[in-house]
Amino acid sequence: MSEGFDKARLDRIPAFLQAKYVGPGRLPHAATLVSRRGEVVHQSVVGEGRPGEALKEDAIFRIASMTKPITSIAFMMLVEEGKVALGDPLTRFCPEFKDTGVFVAGGGNIPFVTRPPSQPIRMVDLLRHTAGLTYGFQERTPVDAAYRKARIDDFDADYTMDGFIEGLAKIPLQFDPGAHWNYSMATDVLGAVIERIEGKPFAEVLQERIFGPLAMVDTGFKVPADQQRRLTDCYMFDPQAKMKIFDNGATSRWAKNRTLHSGGGGLVSTLADYHRFCLMLLGGGQLDGVRIVSRKTLALMTANHLGGGGDLVQHSVGIFSEAENAGVGFGLGFAVTEQPAQTLTPGSAGDYYWGGMFSTGFFVDPVEQICMVFMTQLMPSSTYPVRREVKTLIHAALDD
Repeated sequence: MSEGFDKARLDRIPAFLQAKYVGPGRLPHAATLVSRRGEVVHQSVVGEGRPGEALKEDAIFRIASMTKPITSIAFMMLVEEGKVALGDPLTRFCPEFKDTGVFVAGGGNIPFVTRPPSQPIRMVDLLRHTAGLTYGFQERTPVDAAYRKARIDDFDADYTMDGFIEGLAKIPLQFDPGAHWNYSMATDVLGAVIERIEGKPFAEVLQERIFGPLAMVDTGFKVPADQQRRLTDCYMFDPQAKMKIFDNGATSRWAKNRTLHSGGGGLVSTLADYHRFCLMLLGGGQLDGVRIVSRKTLALMTANHLGGGGDLVQHSVGIFSEAENAGVGFGLGFAVTEQPAQTLTPGSAGDYYWGGMFSTGFFVDPVEQICMVFMTQLMPSSTYPVRREVKTLIHAALDD
C-alpha cells in the first residue's frame, strides 16, 4: 500500500483503459498520473503515441482547455499585484468592447439587432464564463454561427491578439454579463488582457511567471523542433471508423509559429509538467519553495462563483447544462464539486478540476490530498465518459 492506496486497485486503471478504450480502437492511447500528499502513487501509459510507436511517459499532448486554469492563475497574479481588480470593466483594457451589444435578433444574412447590456463585462465574468461570450462549436444560436463565420475560435485563423479582440467585439453578446453561465472564449480574452497589462507577449508572461518558476519544461504554445518526436498524433471521433486523424504529430500545427496564443486552449504539456501545476495548486499556491499565488487567492478561485450559488445545470445556457454536471459549481477558472452525491461520482466537496476538448483532464482534491492528470487525444471530449470512470477507479483504490 502506498500513501493510503491499494496498488492492485490502482493497477485496474490501465487494464480498464486498455480493455474498454484502447484495445477496441476507441482511444489511440491513454496516460494517467495519480499522486497523494505530493507522492506519485500511480503512473501508466497504454496504446500508441503514433502508429507503431508505444506511448511513452514523457509524451507531449495538446491540452486544449486545460490551458484555462493556467491563464486564470496568471491573471490572479496580476490581481495580487494590484495591476487589475476582479470588478474592473473589460473596457478598461479592451476599449474595443465599448459598443458591443446584446443579441436581440438577426444573424446569417440579416444584420444583427442588439441592445446595450444591462451591465458591463467585468474581469470576474471572464474568469467564471458569465461574460455573454460563446464558442462557435456550440452551434445553438445565431451568435455561435457568427463566431464560425468570422473563424474567431478557429485554431488555424491568422488572428493577432489585437485583431482577435477587434473581431470578437464586433459580434453581439449572447446575454447580459452576469446573467448566465456559458462556456466561451472568455479565457482567450483574459490572455489578451494579461498581454496588455504586462506589455509583452502572453506566451512570455506564462513562461516567466508560471512555467519557468515551476520547472514546467515541456509546456508552451509551440513544440520545439528537437522535441517534436514526442508529440502524439491527435484524433477526432468518427461514427464508422471510431477515430480519424485530426492533427499528425510529425506535421503538427502545434510545431509551427502562431500569431495568436490562445489563453483558452493553445498549450501543449506532459503528465509530469501538468502534475507540477497541480502540486502547486494542492500546495495552496506554492511548490518547492516557489510561491505563485497566495492560499487565500486560491481559496477565492476555487469557491463557487455562480450567482446565488447553484450548479452548472441551473446556470448554463449551452453545453455543461447536462444532468451529469449536477452538484458542480464554477469558480475562477475551475469547476468545483459542491455536492458530491449529486455528481454520481466519488469525490470530495471542494475538489476542483477541468478538462480539454481532446479528452484530457485533471482534478485536485484538497481533502484527500490527491492530484490526477489524465491524457489522451480524441475530440470531442464528450465522446466517452472516460474521465469520470478514471476518477471513480482512483477513489475505489483508496485503502486508509
